[in-house]
Order: sequence, then C-alpha cells, then structure tokens
Amino acid sequence: MPARRGQGQWALGYREPLNPNERAKRDNDGLLVRQRIIDIYQHTGFAGIDPGDLRGRMRWYGLYTQRRPGIPGGKTATLEPEELEDEFFMMRIRSDGGKLNSEQLRAVADISIEYGRGVADITDRQNVQLHWIRIEDVPTIWERLEAVGLSTTEACGDTPRVMLGCPLEGVAQNSILDAREVLDSAVERFVGDPAFSNLPRKFKTSISGCADHCTNHEINDISFVGVIGPDGTAGFDLWVGGGLSTNPMFAKRLGVFVRPDEVNDVWEGICSIFRDYGYRRQRNHARIKFLMADWGPEKFREVLEQEYLKRALPDGPPPPSSPAHRDHTGIRPQNNGLFSVGATTKSGRTSGAALRQVAQLAENLGGARVALTAQQGLVVLDVPEANTESLADELGVLGLEVRPSAFLRGTMACTGIEFCKLALVETKARAETIRLDLEKRLPDFDTPISVHVNGCPNSCARFQVADIGFKGMITKGADGDEEAFQVHLGGVLGENAALGKKFRGLKVTAEEAPVYAERVLRGYLERREQGESFAGYVLRAEEAWLL
Repeated sequence: MPARRGQGQWALGYREPLNPNERAKRDNDGLLVRQRIIDIYQHTGFAGIDPGDLRGRMRWYGLYTQRRPGIPGGKTATLEPEELEDEFFMMRIRSDGGKLNSEQLRAVADISIEYGRGVADITDRQNVQLHWIRIEDVPTIWERLEAVGLSTTEACGDTPRVMLGCPLEGVAQNSILDAREVLDSAVERFVGDPAFSNLPRKFKTSISGCADHCTNHEINDISFVGVIGPDGTAGFDLWVGGGLSTNPMFAKRLGVFVRPDEVNDVWEGICSIFRDYGYRRQRNHARIKFLMADWGPEKFREVLEQEYLKRALPDGPPPPSSPAHRDHTGIRPQNNGLFSVGATTKSGRTSGAALRQVAQLAENLGGARVALTAQQGLVVLDVPEANTESLADELGVLGLEVRPSAFLRGTMACTGIEFCKLALVETKARAETIRLDLEKRLPDFDTPISVHVNGCPNSCARFQVADIGFKGMITKGADGDEEAFQVHLGGVLGENAALGKKFRGLKVTAEEAPVYAERVLRGYLERREQGESFAGYVLRAEEAWLL
C-alpha cells in the first residue's frame, strides 16, 4: 500500500503544522524549555508556567503534571487539562539499559525521599518515576542527578526515549553478544540532539544481546536483536514498527544484518525516516508503526538503504526463539564466576527508602551495580555466591522478592488514577489485590502467568500481550459510575506472538476481577494439555470456558 499523502510528512512537502502539538514544536524546540525552568519557572512557581511549556515542552525533560487527587475516572475525558492537573509533577529519570551504580541509585532514592514524598516507581521501560515534584525544586534535582551521571533529558515527549537493554548485558551466561558499548554510544550520540528532538511522536529503542529477549523487541519502534550473522560474527537483527496502545502492532523484521559498528548509522537512518516521513497530521496516527503498516518492510528497507544509508545492508538471520515469559528474577550464575540476584516489585511500586537500602546492599554484598528490568523489577549484579541467599533475604524484607510466586512474578500495573491524568481506574493497589487473592485461592499454581492491569487504553502496562490483561474502563452501576475492566486473554510474545483475545461484552467490575481471574485460571488447570501454556489454552478454548 502506498504511503498516505497529506499526512503531514515533511519529506513530501507537508511542512505546515497541522495540529497544536506540531505548531508548539515548530515555534519552540522542547529542548529549550530547560533554561526557562532554571531562569524563570523555579522562581515564579507553578502559576507562572506558560501553558505550552506546562502541558507540552516540559515533557522533553521528563516532566508531566500529575492528576489532582479525588477526581474520579468518569471525569477524565470531560475535564480540561487545567481542571485535571495538580500543581505537582511526575518526573521520569532515564536509566538507559536499566544500568545504575549504587551511587546513582542512592541519589535517586534520596531525591525521592526529600522531594517526592518517598514514592518511587520502576517502570516497564527501565525508568524510575517520581511523584509530588515541585517546579521550584527541579533545577536542584537536575544538579543532583547530573552530578552522578543521570538525567531526565527526553525521558518523555516526541523524542528518542530511554533505550532498553538487558540488565545482565555483559555478564549473562547465554547472551549472543555484549551490547553495552553499542547502547552507550547510541545514547551519547542521539539523546539531546536537536536533529531528533522533533519527531512525530515518541520513539522507543531496544539494543540488546540477550538470548531471552527480555527487552521485548516485538513491541518497540526499533529493536536491534542479537544474532550470529552469516559469516559467524555476532551482530544484530533489525525490527521496526512495534507498538501497543489503541492500535497494537508487532514490529516487522527488515531481514538485514547490522554489525555493532553500524548501529548508530542504522538507528539514525530509521529515526530520520520517522522524522521525515512520519504522519504528523493526527496524533493518534503518528507512530512509526503506521508508516510501517502502509509501506511494509520491503519498501522501508529500500528507503533506508537508498535514501539514508546510501548503501545496502546484507541479509541476515532471524533471532533464535525465546521464552514468552521473560525476566531475570532469581539467583543466576554470571559468566564471570559471580551471580545476579533478581527481584520483583509490587507492580513497580517501591520507595526511596527501599531503593536506598538496595544501594547499600549492592555495595555490601555485591559489586555496587544494580539494573532495572523491563518487567518492573531490579537485579543486583556481581554477587559472590556466598552472599546470594542473605541478599535474597534482605531484599525480601524490603518487599523485593527473589523467590516470588507465579502471580507476584507476573503481575504488572501502570501508574493509574493515583497520579495519571489519562487514567480511568486505580491500578497499583488493584493489581496488588488481584495478586494477593490469586495467591490465596491458587497457592499451588505451577506455571508462569502474566496479569497486567492498565488504567486506560494506552497500554503502558502492555495488557494486550499479557496472559490476562485488564484494561480500565468506567461502567454505570446501581450507584453511578463504577470502575471496571475489559478483559484480554492469551496475549503472548515470542515465536507465536499474538495479541490477547477480547470477547464482546466481556467486562468485569474492579471488585469482580480477582474472582474472574481465579475462575479462568481454574479452568485452565482443569483442562490444559501436557505442557500447554495459558496462551495456548486460550487459543483452543471454547468461549464459554473464558467468560
């Protein structure tokens, strides 16, 4: 299918901004807002912030206004932004590849304690997310982050956001290659570059040599996936155009082999295609996945090679198959005689106090290195074998479980109505209720399972690729608006990647969600075939079994 004309594509001559977001970016680059925060807004306070900066450009530095407490989900779509927002900010701190040394983690923890009321969330993009941040404190927070080599630059906005990498990169026993230097080079080269600070929408990158594919290449805008090339050397397979939200699509292989020293050139070419050919007219059609859907991988590769790289890339092999459930939880041997100790959080929610303790534990019992995962967990690296069990016990005291139940290991939740202006329902506490109920009702559940709880259709918690995905919605109950979920079943990544099935009219109230999940999982335990996953069961199940 030919690319759509008139969709705001710069390369086709459609440079005139076609919506308020594009006009705001044309008028003033988002990267320039930093100096106004330092020179003006920290002194004027919240009331003095220009609306275009407040609800637009400040995202270029990881800042969103958070939701005013007490506004119910039924009001989300009816109130104006200024009615929804509080005078506090959510702040995302970049952690490219999830890498943090103990000094960096301690700095983040202390900022959470001193400026964010002690709340700290680990996201499924390997960021740390703080809340209750005042504009008056932002420059001081930046100074403290930058003093330890961290930043919030382009953590949000229409930019190259945090670049995912395997938390065990360089020390995993079964990795295809060590991608640390490649990822670091891309971050250094492109983050904060004005050439890529005005993209049609956000741009999510993964660069990983992980054999378990823990960065979920199927759902990123661009992913470099470790493979052994045709000549026997290690490099990358290239995937483009993945993304979930309201129009979920899996990324497509371009079928090329990319050497490690070519990654920057190829990333630059693809991001430039997105910048130049991406659809800017409508925000809900502006991700690179829509361009890929129209062009197809063959044309996309042709444009990349002929217009941007000016050379052909060799054909390459696909990556080997990988597990559908991917994390680095538990005690695992590294390739250097030491061990990693991976722990889950409670759907990403933790605290500054807990993270400060983790930093200390990493120094006392490990190699002073911690990595965040794309499953809202964390891993302490370089731990001598003699220290692994005591470290696991100490992490457990902090609510970070190294030996989790199947439900704790697989439960994920987005920010939800507690802080997010887009949310319709509560998520963090609701996910914890579902998890605890399932552990009580099904204590011997013996297979990996993912339960993802999302507060709106935007899929920050990846509900379409979960075994059980709950998408928040509002329904009318006897007493008015009621929190509920649309159910998606059998989503899966990997060799047989598929989006979860949804059934007409299948929704459950928030209170009913644990009972519904138990009923469906009991049916799976009773009817499953030998070795059958839950996603495989859903694929062959009669509809009545799943309602």
